[in-house]
Amino acid sequence: MTGPLEGKVALVAGATRGAGRGVAVELGAAGATVYVTGRTTRERRSEYERPETIEDTADLVTAAGGHGIAVPTDHLDPDAVRALVDRIADEQGRLDVLVNDIWGGELLFDWDAPVWEHDLDKGLRLLRLAVETHAITSHHALPLLLRRPGGLVVEMTDGTADYNRDNYRVSFFYDLAKSSVLRMGFSLGHELGPRGATAVALTPGWLRSEIMLETFGVTEDTWRDALERVPHFCISETPRYVGRAVAALAADPEVARWNGRSLSSGGLAQEYGFTDLDGSRPDAWRYLVEVQDAEKPADATGYR
Repeated sequence: MTGPLEGKVALVAGATRGAGRGVAVELGAAGATVYVTGRTTRERRSEYERPETIEDTADLVTAAGGHGIAVPTDHLDPDAVRALVDRIADEQGRLDVLVNDIWGGELLFDWDAPVWEHDLDKGLRLLRLAVETHAITSHHALPLLLRRPGGLVVEMTDGTADYNRDNYRVSFFYDLAKSSVLRMGFSLGHELGPRGATAVALTPGWLRSEIMLETFGVTEDTWRDALERVPHFCISETPRYVGRAVAALAADPEVARWNGRSLSSGGLAQEYGFTDLDGSRPDAWRYLVEVQDAEKPADATGYR
């Protein structure tokens, strides 16, 4: 049997961990060849000093049924990104899916500091990592993606356009970064649509990433143990859920209907019928508005 993305080539930029890893694995499960990039390898770690590596992600892609290829890349380095795209062009001759998931900002923003008290160097570094990297990657990768009609670009962010429009997100720098990426999906939609490709902005819900699980002192198997301390964590989801959202978009022959739109994993699950690994369909952004932000007791009934 072959997957719906057999013969397709994807680049997941920022696939070391979290949503990027989940997306890469699900694209692999659908049969794609997936190039995965990041700055942490088995030989060298980024400033995160975490154990996850891009080689591990590539192995997971291959184990899922695809072909994972790890390429260490600093997406702030235009020459490195150009070399990455040249390699994909030489080895595959095509690029069907680009997922811009580069982030790297968890260590750089202060939740409680207004902009005039926030460390300026850290704030500007966050914007470079979260925004400039996406622009550099799109600049170099899109000519290859446009060689064939039907290409898909996914700009990964945090929050839907509607939610972020009405809600302050964490801090000045975080809010600006995530809103900028939302706008990238919209802008790229205008530039790619007439040229036969599709661009969207996509957000997961409350993600049970490696860092989030570690912060709460739980594992994927024991995550419900955190609910006593963080009740609204009941709406959380695995990184594979948003991965399935990307795979569903990439396999949809009518994906152009979403061009320029802001999408969420929970919203797309209702459209395409996929589930999270436990068989549920968390709809985090509806839950946040109707339950958490409404200051109602935590209860995910009807939301997953």
